[in-house]
Amino acid sequence: MKLPIYQIDAFAEKTFEGNPAAVIPLHQWLDDDVMQAIAAENNLAETAFFVPVNDGFHIRWFTPDKEVKLCGHATLASAFVLFNLLAFDEETIKFDSLSGPLFVTQNGHFLTLDFPSQVPQPCDLPEDLVKGLGKRPVECLSNEDFILVFENDSDVASIIPNHEHLKKVALRGVIVTAPSKDYDFVARVFAPKYGIAEDPVTGSAYTQLMPYWSKRLGMSKLKARQISLRGGNVFCELKTDRVLISGSAVKYLEGMIEI
Repeated sequence: MKLPIYQIDAFAEKTFEGNPAAVIPLHQWLDDDVMQAIAAENNLAETAFFVPVNDGFHIRWFTPDKEVKLCGHATLASAFVLFNLLAFDEETIKFDSLSGPLFVTQNGHFLTLDFPSQVPQPCDLPEDLVKGLGKRPVECLSNEDFILVFENDSDVASIIPNHEHLKKVALRGVIVTAPSKDYDFVARVFAPKYGIAEDPVTGSAYTQLMPYWSKRLGMSKLKARQISLRGGNVFCELKTDRVLISGSAVKYLEGMIEI
């Protein structure tokens, strides 16, 4: 069996920036173990698969280790493929997913994800997080991930994570964030439990970060930077119980896989 594959750098303005995702369009679902094996073979943070349904597409995301309920950058990459490479000609793409309906629109070179807001709540700070990050945050919150707030961007940039401690925490991953002079806020994301030491740019993280930073800064539109090695800019807007997450993308690879 031959399948088309695209590798897209999401939240990037040129290749080798942002977060690479593999995108594999399907006519019908493959067996779960086959999709997981393809994701492991790709060895990227996420491989997205989608199939057409009556009013759009059903999308699923796999890390090298397991399926996840929500992924921003691979959804943005999938929308880029549909709009720019597969001649999708409607204004909005609807993706059905494990996290409910997701929408993507295109405006020039920007793609905008419309995702559900995930409001983080204050929580106790697990000691494994302190050991795993080597420093203590000023706030600890949680939703899908732990969100640790630090005093400034240099605190976030200087973290050298101990992944063995981070693997022990109960939630999906760890988001570290702080205010910044150059951006409204910065962030980094670690998810070693899912085979991702550090995610370059994590769209879904901003569904949790935006409710926090919007309230703290008193603004509904914010510009963020994920300060990983590759890095990427993320433009966000909080609209009641939804978060709009915008960024650009570029194609790195187009080919066929044979299984």
